Amino acid sequence: MKFDIIGDVHGCIDECLALIKKLGYQHNGQNYYHPEQRKLVFLGDIVDRGPHSLKMIELVYQLVLTDKIAYYTPGNHCNKLYRYFLGNNVQVQHGIETTVAEYSALPNRKQKQIRQKFITLYQQAELYLRLPNVKAVVAHAGIRADYIGRYDKKVQSFVLYGDVTGAKHPDGRPIRRDWAKQYNGSDWIVYGHTPVLEARQLNQTINIDLGCVYGNKLAAFQLPEETLVTVDSQQPFQAEKFHQYES
Repeated sequence: MKFDIIGDVHGCIDECLALIKKLGYQHNGQNYYHPEQRKLVFLGDIVDRGPHSLKMIELVYQLVLTDKIAYYTPGNHCNKLYRYFLGNNVQVQHGIETTVAEYSALPNRKQKQIRQKFITLYQQAELYLRLPNVKAVVAHAGIRADYIGRYDKKVQSFVLYGDVTGAKHPDGRPIRRDWAKQYNGSDWIVYGHTPVLEARQLNQTINIDLGCVYGNKLAAFQLPEETLVTVDSQQPFQAEKFHQYES
């Protein structure tokens, strides 16, 4: 099996469709397929911040559950939207407000459809994906080698939010440890969560969140080829949103 792992889409459906097409996936009027039976993998945060989060939910639902040519693992934004749809008291800020605005504008019947699709998609998802035949693990914010195989709350926090210290930057973003520097496993760890201008590869890990929603690119990492395929973003460029790792 060969895989195309797509970074954080954040509601940028036009770029996502362009990337899927560039990767060779085709649509026959009803279903998506790949002539070489490749599989898509979405590494979380398909919603929030961008223009078309609800269309992304419908697209990923179709690819994963109807056409069965994709896998999906959630990110922190997915987790928050799931809790919102369950009726939990979540703060409608830090990105989810765009999805909630889209959702609130729909008639009740369509709201129920979207809500049920996302809840179903989320509940069938693994916290992180193990792809043994290409020696890879796909985890939204990454995963430590000694956490692979665990699914407890500590690992869940790490996979969704990264290796947070508890402290915050002046702008409110959490300060995270650079876990990839200490990674010593043999499997690829493919992750996103932290927007970077160029894919960051270190110790058999690769961050492929190229900040599409902030105007840079949407990326897919292909395995076993170990190649990166990108399309340009159609969103306004926001330079201040990108992380620079210390060398």
